Amino acid sequence: MADLTTDALTPELQQAFALIRRGAEEILVEQELIEKLKRGKPLKIKAGFDPTAPDLHLGHTVLINKLRQFQDLGHEVMFLIGDFTGMIGDPTGKNVTRQPLTREIVLENAKTYEHQVFKILDPQKTTVVFNSSWMGEQSAADLIKLAARQTVARMLERDDFEKRYKGGQPIAIHEFLYPLIQGWDSVALQADVELGGTDQKFNLLMGRELQKQEGQEPQCIITMPILEGLDGVQKMSKSLNNYIGIADAPDEMFGKLMSISDDLMWRYFELLSFRPLSEIEQFKQQIADGANPRDIKFLLGEELVARFHDVQAATAAREGFIARFQKGAMPDEMDEVSVQAPAGQLAIGNLLKEAGLVSSTSEAMRMIKQGAVKVDGEKLDDHQQQVQVGSEHIYQVGKRRFARVRVTA
Repeated sequence: MADLTTDALTPELQQAFALIRRGAEEILVEQELIEKLKRGKPLKIKAGFDPTAPDLHLGHTVLINKLRQFQDLGHEVMFLIGDFTGMIGDPTGKNVTRQPLTREIVLENAKTYEHQVFKILDPQKTTVVFNSSWMGEQSAADLIKLAARQTVARMLERDDFEKRYKGGQPIAIHEFLYPLIQGWDSVALQADVELGGTDQKFNLLMGRELQKQEGQEPQCIITMPILEGLDGVQKMSKSLNNYIGIADAPDEMFGKLMSISDDLMWRYFELLSFRPLSEIEQFKQQIADGANPRDIKFLLGEELVARFHDVQAATAAREGFIARFQKGAMPDEMDEVSVQAPAGQLAIGNLLKEAGLVSSTSEAMRMIKQGAVKVDGEKLDDHQQQVQVGSEHIYQVGKRRFARVRVTA
Protein backbone atom coordinates (compact mmCIF):
# COMPACT_ATOMS: atom_id res chain seq x y z
CA MET A 1 0.00 0.00 0.00
CA ALA A 2 1.26 3.48 -0.82
CA ASP A 3 2.18 5.79 2.02
CA LEU A 4 -0.48 8.37 1.12
CA THR A 5 -2.29 7.65 4.39
CA THR A 6 0.77 8.64 6.44
CA ASP A 7 1.57 11.88 4.60
CA ALA A 8 -0.34 13.98 7.14
CA LEU A 9 1.42 12.42 10.12
CA THR A 10 4.17 14.14 12.03
CA PRO A 11 7.69 12.83 11.38
CA GLU A 12 7.59 11.16 14.79
CA LEU A 13 4.36 9.29 13.99
CA GLN A 14 5.62 8.37 10.53
CA GLN A 15 8.66 6.79 12.15
CA ALA A 16 6.46 4.99 14.68
CA PHE A 17 4.18 3.65 11.96
CA ALA A 18 7.18 2.43 9.95
CA LEU A 19 8.31 0.45 13.00
CA ILE A 20 4.81 -1.04 13.42
CA ARG A 21 4.77 -2.03 9.76
CA ARG A 22 8.16 -3.74 9.95
CA GLY A 23 7.78 -7.43 9.19
CA ALA A 24 3.97 -7.28 9.38
CA GLU A 25 2.07 -9.31 6.83
CA GLU A 26 -1.16 -7.28 7.00
CA ILE A 27 -2.71 -4.41 8.97
CA LEU A 28 -6.51 -4.26 9.13
CA VAL A 29 -7.68 -1.61 8.92
CA GLU A 30 -4.59 0.50 8.31
CA GLN A 31 -6.36 3.86 8.21
CA GLU A 32 -8.17 3.05 11.46
CA LEU A 33 -4.84 2.34 13.14
CA ILE A 34 -3.44 5.63 11.89
CA GLU A 35 -6.43 7.46 13.36
CA LYS A 36 -5.89 5.69 16.71
CA LEU A 37 -2.22 6.68 16.71
CA LYS A 38 -3.03 10.31 15.88
CA ARG A 39 -5.01 10.66 19.11
CA GLY A 40 -1.73 10.56 21.00
CA LYS A 41 -3.02 8.25 23.75
CA PRO A 42 -1.48 4.90 24.70
CA LEU A 43 -3.26 2.05 22.92
CA LYS A 44 -4.14 -1.32 24.44
CA ILE A 45 -2.19 -3.91 22.49
CA LYS A 46 -3.27 -7.53 22.93
CA ALA A 47 -1.67 -10.83 21.97
CA GLY A 48 -2.76 -14.21 23.27
CA PHE A 49 -0.76 -17.37 23.80
CA ASP A 50 -2.21 -20.72 24.79
CA PRO A 51 0.18 -22.53 27.17
CA THR A 52 -0.08 -25.88 25.40
CA ALA A 53 3.66 -26.63 25.81
CA PRO A 54 6.09 -25.60 28.56
CA ASP A 55 8.63 -23.69 26.49
CA LEU A 56 8.56 -21.00 23.83
CA HIS A 57 10.71 -20.99 20.71
CA LEU A 58 11.89 -18.22 18.40
CA GLY A 59 8.80 -18.63 16.22
CA HIS A 60 6.66 -17.45 19.15
CA THR A 61 8.87 -14.42 19.65
CA VAL A 62 7.93 -12.85 16.30
CA LEU A 63 4.73 -11.62 18.00
CA ILE A 64 6.47 -10.86 21.28
CA ASN A 65 9.06 -8.72 19.47
CA LYS A 66 6.26 -6.68 17.92
CA LEU A 67 4.73 -6.23 21.38
CA ARG A 68 8.08 -4.90 22.60
CA GLN A 69 8.15 -2.41 19.73
CA PHE A 70 4.72 -1.15 20.78
CA GLN A 71 6.03 -0.81 24.35
CA ASP A 72 8.97 1.22 23.10
CA LEU A 73 6.44 3.49 21.39
CA GLY A 74 4.66 4.07 24.71
CA HIS A 75 1.67 1.75 24.35
CA GLU A 76 0.15 -0.65 26.89
CA VAL A 77 0.80 -4.32 26.22
CA MET A 78 -1.58 -6.99 27.45
CA PHE A 79 0.06 -10.41 27.32
CA LEU A 80 -2.88 -12.78 27.41
CA ILE A 81 -2.27 -16.31 28.64
CA GLY A 82 -5.11 -18.45 27.36
CA ASP A 83 -5.47 -20.77 30.31
CA PHE A 84 -9.18 -21.17 29.47
CA THR A 85 -8.82 -21.48 25.68
CA GLY A 86 -5.79 -23.73 26.19
CA MET A 87 -8.08 -26.37 27.63
CA ILE A 88 -10.12 -26.26 24.39
CA GLY A 89 -7.17 -26.35 22.03
CA ASP A 90 -6.80 -23.98 19.08
CA PRO A 91 -8.10 -25.80 15.98
CA THR A 92 -6.18 -23.46 13.64
CA GLY A 93 -4.33 -25.45 11.02
CA LYS A 94 -5.35 -28.81 12.51
CA ASN A 95 -6.92 -31.58 10.48
CA VAL A 96 -8.08 -33.45 13.57
CA THR A 97 -9.61 -32.44 16.88
CA ARG A 98 -6.94 -31.59 19.45
CA GLN A 99 -6.89 -33.49 22.71
CA PRO A 100 -8.01 -31.06 25.44
CA LEU A 101 -5.41 -30.39 28.14
CA THR A 102 -6.06 -30.59 31.84
CA ARG A 103 -6.13 -27.37 33.83
CA GLU A 104 -3.12 -28.56 35.84
CA ILE A 105 -0.96 -28.94 32.71
CA VAL A 106 -2.11 -25.59 31.35
CA LEU A 107 -1.29 -23.74 34.59
CA GLU A 108 2.13 -25.39 34.89
CA ASN A 109 2.99 -24.36 31.34
CA ALA A 110 1.69 -20.84 31.99
CA LYS A 111 4.23 -20.37 34.80
CA THR A 112 7.10 -20.88 32.37
CA TYR A 113 5.56 -18.43 29.87
CA GLU A 114 5.51 -15.60 32.40
CA HIS A 115 9.21 -16.11 33.10
CA GLN A 116 10.26 -16.46 29.47
CA VAL A 117 8.42 -13.50 27.91
CA PHE A 118 10.16 -11.00 30.17
CA LYS A 119 13.41 -11.77 28.40
CA ILE A 120 11.89 -9.57 25.68
CA LEU A 121 9.07 -7.53 27.21
CA ASP A 122 9.51 -4.80 29.80
CA PRO A 123 7.76 -6.18 32.92
CA GLN A 124 7.00 -2.65 34.10
CA LYS A 125 5.01 -1.98 30.93
CA THR A 126 3.31 -5.37 30.60
CA THR A 127 -0.01 -6.50 32.00
CA VAL A 128 -0.24 -10.30 32.15
CA VAL A 129 -3.85 -11.46 32.02
CA PHE A 130 -5.50 -14.89 32.07
CA ASN A 131 -8.70 -15.35 30.11
CA SER A 132 -10.07 -17.65 32.80
CA SER A 133 -10.48 -14.43 34.83
CA TRP A 134 -13.63 -13.60 32.86
CA MET A 135 -14.45 -16.84 31.04
CA GLY A 136 -14.34 -18.82 34.27
CA GLU A 137 -17.20 -16.70 35.55
CA GLN A 138 -19.39 -17.42 32.53
CA SER A 139 -22.36 -19.71 33.09
CA ALA A 140 -23.56 -22.36 30.65
CA ALA A 141 -26.29 -19.90 29.62
CA ASP A 142 -23.65 -17.24 28.90
CA LEU A 143 -21.72 -19.61 26.62
CA ILE A 144 -24.93 -20.46 24.77
CA LYS A 145 -25.59 -16.75 24.23
CA LEU A 146 -22.05 -16.33 22.93
CA ALA A 147 -22.44 -19.28 20.58
CA ALA A 148 -25.67 -17.75 19.25
CA ARG A 149 -23.74 -14.77 17.90
CA GLN A 150 -22.36 -16.74 14.92
CA THR A 151 -23.70 -19.31 12.48
CA VAL A 152 -22.27 -22.66 11.46
CA ALA A 153 -21.99 -21.31 7.90
CA ARG A 154 -19.77 -18.48 9.16
CA MET A 155 -17.55 -20.89 11.06
CA LEU A 156 -17.17 -23.08 8.00
CA GLU A 157 -15.69 -20.10 6.17
CA ARG A 158 -12.53 -20.88 8.11
CA ASP A 159 -10.17 -22.65 5.73
CA ASP A 160 -9.24 -25.45 8.13
CA PHE A 161 -12.84 -26.12 9.17
CA GLU A 162 -13.97 -26.09 5.54
CA LYS A 163 -11.29 -28.60 4.53
CA ARG A 164 -12.15 -30.94 7.38
CA TYR A 165 -15.87 -30.72 6.64
CA LYS A 166 -15.44 -31.42 2.93
CA GLY A 167 -12.95 -34.18 3.67
CA GLY A 168 -15.29 -35.93 6.07
CA GLN A 169 -13.01 -35.22 9.06
CA PRO A 170 -14.88 -34.76 12.35
CA ILE A 171 -15.26 -31.28 13.83
CA ALA A 172 -16.17 -31.25 17.49
CA ILE A 173 -18.74 -28.68 18.64
CA HIS A 174 -16.38 -27.21 21.23
CA GLU A 175 -13.92 -26.25 18.46
CA PHE A 176 -16.43 -23.70 17.16
CA LEU A 177 -16.24 -22.01 20.55
CA TYR A 178 -12.53 -21.27 20.26
CA PRO A 179 -12.65 -18.28 17.86
CA LEU A 180 -15.69 -16.93 19.72
CA ILE A 181 -13.90 -17.02 23.06
CA GLN A 182 -10.72 -15.52 21.58
CA GLY A 183 -12.88 -12.76 20.14
CA TRP A 184 -14.63 -12.25 23.47
CA ASP A 185 -11.22 -11.75 25.09
CA SER A 186 -10.90 -8.59 22.99
CA VAL A 187 -14.28 -7.40 24.28
CA ALA A 188 -13.28 -8.08 27.89
CA LEU A 189 -9.99 -6.22 27.50
CA GLN A 190 -11.38 -3.49 25.20
CA ALA A 191 -8.35 -4.02 22.98
CA ASP A 192 -7.36 -1.37 20.46
CA VAL A 193 -5.01 -3.65 18.52
CA GLU A 194 -4.60 -7.43 18.45
CA LEU A 195 -1.59 -9.25 17.06
CA GLY A 196 -1.54 -12.77 15.69
CA GLY A 197 0.02 -15.02 13.10
CA THR A 198 -1.30 -15.07 9.56
CA ASP A 199 -3.08 -18.32 10.40
CA GLN A 200 -5.04 -16.49 13.12
CA LYS A 201 -6.79 -13.99 10.84
CA PHE A 202 -10.25 -15.53 11.23
CA ASN A 203 -9.99 -15.46 15.03
CA LEU A 204 -8.69 -11.89 15.05
CA LEU A 205 -11.53 -10.68 12.84
CA MET A 206 -13.97 -12.37 15.20
CA GLY A 207 -12.76 -9.99 17.89
CA ARG A 208 -13.62 -7.02 15.67
CA GLU A 209 -17.11 -8.39 15.03
CA LEU A 210 -17.90 -9.02 18.68
CA GLN A 211 -16.59 -5.61 19.72
CA LYS A 212 -18.88 -3.97 17.16
CA GLN A 213 -21.83 -5.97 18.51
CA GLU A 214 -20.99 -4.74 22.01
CA GLY A 215 -20.79 -1.11 20.89
CA GLN A 216 -17.01 -0.90 21.26
CA GLU A 217 -14.64 0.64 18.76
CA PRO A 218 -13.36 -2.37 16.80
CA GLN A 219 -9.75 -3.38 17.27
CA CYS A 220 -7.25 -3.17 14.45
CA ILE A 221 -5.46 -6.39 13.71
CA ILE A 222 -1.87 -6.97 12.69
CA THR A 223 -0.91 -10.35 11.31
CA MET A 224 2.71 -11.45 11.50
CA PRO A 225 4.37 -14.07 9.30
CA ILE A 226 4.89 -17.61 10.49
CA LEU A 227 8.62 -18.07 11.03
CA GLU A 228 10.27 -20.88 9.13
CA GLY A 229 12.29 -23.35 11.16
CA LEU A 230 15.91 -24.39 10.70
CA ASP A 231 14.99 -26.27 7.52
CA GLY A 232 13.84 -23.02 5.91
CA VAL A 233 10.66 -24.66 4.64
CA GLN A 234 8.20 -25.67 7.34
CA LYS A 235 7.12 -23.46 10.21
CA MET A 236 9.22 -23.62 13.35
CA SER A 237 7.85 -26.39 15.50
CA LYS A 238 9.04 -28.67 18.27
CA SER A 239 7.22 -31.59 16.68
CA LEU A 240 9.26 -31.10 13.49
CA ASN A 241 12.49 -30.70 15.49
CA ASN A 242 13.39 -27.60 13.46
CA TYR A 243 13.14 -25.13 16.32
CA ILE A 244 15.35 -22.94 18.48
CA GLY A 245 14.02 -22.79 22.02
CA ILE A 246 14.49 -19.56 23.92
CA ALA A 247 15.51 -21.71 26.88
CA ASP A 248 18.21 -23.47 24.83
CA ALA A 249 21.75 -23.29 26.21
CA PRO A 250 23.85 -20.47 24.68
CA ASP A 251 26.13 -22.79 22.70
CA GLU A 252 23.17 -24.77 21.37
CA MET A 253 21.24 -21.65 20.38
CA PHE A 254 24.26 -20.10 18.67
CA GLY A 255 25.09 -23.32 16.83
CA LYS A 256 21.53 -23.71 15.56
CA LEU A 257 21.49 -20.13 14.30
CA MET A 258 24.76 -20.67 12.48
CA SER A 259 23.23 -23.70 10.74
CA ILE A 260 20.50 -21.75 8.94
CA SER A 261 20.97 -20.98 5.26
CA ASP A 262 22.30 -17.62 4.15
CA ASP A 263 18.94 -16.80 2.54
CA LEU A 264 16.98 -17.65 5.70
CA MET A 265 19.33 -15.44 7.70
CA TRP A 266 17.69 -12.30 6.25
CA ARG A 267 14.24 -13.53 7.25
CA TYR A 268 15.49 -14.01 10.81
CA PHE A 269 17.12 -10.58 10.80
CA GLU A 270 13.85 -8.92 9.77
CA LEU A 271 11.58 -10.74 12.22
CA LEU A 272 13.86 -11.46 15.18
CA SER A 273 16.51 -8.74 15.26
CA PHE A 274 16.00 -5.32 16.81
CA ARG A 275 18.62 -3.77 14.52
CA PRO A 276 17.35 -0.99 12.25
CA LEU A 277 16.42 -2.10 8.74
CA SER A 278 18.95 0.38 7.38
CA GLU A 279 21.73 -1.49 9.20
CA ILE A 280 20.50 -4.82 7.84
CA GLU A 281 20.60 -3.35 4.33
CA GLN A 282 24.22 -2.39 4.99
CA PHE A 283 24.95 -6.01 5.90
CA LYS A 284 23.47 -7.14 2.57
CA GLN A 285 25.67 -4.66 0.74
CA GLN A 286 28.75 -5.88 2.62
CA ILE A 287 28.07 -9.43 1.45
CA ALA A 288 27.50 -8.19 -2.09
CA ASP A 289 30.91 -6.53 -1.83
CA GLY A 290 32.54 -9.80 -0.80
CA ALA A 291 32.07 -10.15 2.97
CA ASN A 292 31.63 -13.68 4.36
CA PRO A 293 27.93 -14.31 5.20
CA ARG A 294 29.12 -16.31 8.21
CA ASP A 295 30.52 -13.15 9.81
CA ILE A 296 27.15 -11.40 9.45
CA LYS A 297 25.41 -14.48 10.84
CA PHE A 298 27.72 -14.20 13.86
CA LEU A 299 26.10 -10.83 14.63
CA LEU A 300 22.61 -12.34 14.52
CA GLY A 301 23.65 -15.23 16.74
CA GLU A 302 25.28 -12.94 19.30
CA GLU A 303 22.27 -10.61 19.43
CA LEU A 304 19.78 -13.40 20.09
CA VAL A 305 21.93 -15.30 22.57
CA ALA A 306 22.52 -12.06 24.48
CA ARG A 307 18.78 -11.39 24.56
CA PHE A 308 17.89 -14.71 26.12
CA HIS A 309 21.03 -15.10 28.23
CA ASP A 310 23.55 -12.25 28.44
CA VAL A 311 26.36 -10.58 26.51
CA GLN A 312 29.04 -12.68 28.18
CA ALA A 313 27.24 -15.90 27.21
CA ALA A 314 26.89 -14.66 23.64
CA THR A 315 30.60 -13.87 23.38
CA ALA A 316 31.53 -17.24 24.85
CA ALA A 317 29.16 -19.04 22.45
CA ARG A 318 30.75 -17.32 19.47
CA GLU A 319 34.27 -18.07 20.66
CA GLY A 320 33.32 -21.68 21.33
CA PHE A 321 31.85 -22.02 17.85
CA ILE A 322 34.98 -20.55 16.25
CA ALA A 323 37.17 -22.87 18.32
CA ARG A 324 35.22 -25.92 17.13
CA PHE A 325 34.92 -24.99 13.49
CA GLN A 326 37.82 -22.73 12.61
CA LYS A 327 40.62 -23.65 15.00
CA GLY A 328 39.87 -27.37 15.13
CA ALA A 329 39.84 -30.02 12.43
CA MET A 330 37.31 -28.25 10.24
CA PRO A 331 38.90 -27.48 6.85
CA ASP A 332 38.73 -23.98 5.42
CA GLU A 333 37.27 -25.36 2.19
CA MET A 334 34.97 -28.31 1.66
CA ASP A 335 32.63 -29.72 -0.95
CA GLU A 336 29.18 -28.20 -1.18
CA VAL A 337 26.63 -30.82 -2.12
CA SER A 338 22.90 -30.82 -2.87
CA VAL A 339 20.90 -34.00 -2.37
CA GLN A 340 17.28 -34.50 -3.31
CA ALA A 341 14.43 -35.59 -1.07
CA PRO A 342 11.33 -35.86 -3.31
CA ALA A 343 9.24 -37.06 -0.35
CA GLY A 344 10.12 -33.96 1.70
CA GLN A 345 12.65 -35.66 3.94
CA LEU A 346 15.61 -38.01 3.67
CA ALA A 347 16.98 -40.63 6.03
CA ILE A 348 20.35 -39.66 7.44
CA GLY A 349 22.01 -42.80 6.07
CA ASN A 350 20.83 -42.03 2.54
CA LEU A 351 21.94 -38.41 2.90
CA LEU A 352 25.49 -39.40 3.88
CA LYS A 353 25.67 -41.89 0.99
CA GLU A 354 24.32 -39.50 -1.63
CA ALA A 355 26.66 -36.76 -0.39
CA GLY A 356 29.60 -39.08 -1.04
CA LEU A 357 30.64 -39.23 2.62
CA VAL A 358 30.09 -43.00 2.90
CA SER A 359 29.99 -45.78 0.35
CA SER A 360 26.74 -47.32 1.59
CA THR A 361 23.92 -46.78 4.05
CA SER A 362 25.21 -49.71 6.11
CA GLU A 363 28.53 -47.91 6.46
CA ALA A 364 26.61 -44.79 7.50
CA MET A 365 24.81 -46.74 10.23
CA ARG A 366 28.06 -48.24 11.44
CA MET A 367 29.84 -44.87 11.57
CA ILE A 368 26.93 -43.27 13.46
CA LYS A 369 26.93 -46.08 16.03
CA GLN A 370 30.69 -45.62 16.44
CA GLY A 371 30.18 -41.92 17.15
CA ALA A 372 32.14 -40.98 14.03
CA VAL A 373 29.48 -38.77 12.44
CA LYS A 374 29.08 -35.12 13.36
CA VAL A 375 26.59 -32.46 12.27
CA ASP A 376 27.87 -28.90 12.63
CA GLY A 377 30.54 -30.19 14.98
CA GLU A 378 28.14 -32.08 17.27
CA LYS A 379 28.14 -35.87 17.42
CA LEU A 380 25.11 -37.49 15.79
CA ASP A 381 23.52 -40.26 17.87
CA ASP A 382 20.22 -40.85 16.08
CA HIS A 383 20.74 -43.27 13.17
CA GLN A 384 17.03 -43.00 12.32
CA GLN A 385 17.04 -39.23 11.89
CA GLN A 386 15.04 -37.79 9.00
CA VAL A 387 16.45 -34.62 7.45
CA GLN A 388 13.91 -32.12 6.09
CA VAL A 389 13.98 -30.39 2.71
CA GLY A 390 15.67 -27.00 3.01
CA SER A 391 18.12 -27.98 5.74
CA GLU A 392 21.78 -27.10 5.25
CA HIS A 393 24.47 -28.40 7.60
CA ILE A 394 28.11 -29.39 7.69
CA TYR A 395 28.45 -33.18 7.93
CA GLN A 396 31.65 -34.90 9.04
CA VAL A 397 32.41 -38.62 8.84
CA GLY A 398 35.58 -39.69 10.56
CA LYS A 399 38.42 -37.22 10.77
CA ARG A 400 38.81 -36.21 7.15
CA ARG A 401 35.51 -36.41 5.28
CA PHE A 402 33.51 -33.17 5.27
CA ALA A 403 30.73 -31.68 3.17
CA ARG A 404 28.25 -28.86 3.42
CA VAL A 405 25.03 -30.58 2.41
CA ARG A 406 21.76 -28.94 1.40
CA VAL A 407 18.60 -30.99 1.01
CA THR A 408 16.36 -30.00 -1.90
CA ALA A 409 12.98 -31.21 -3.12
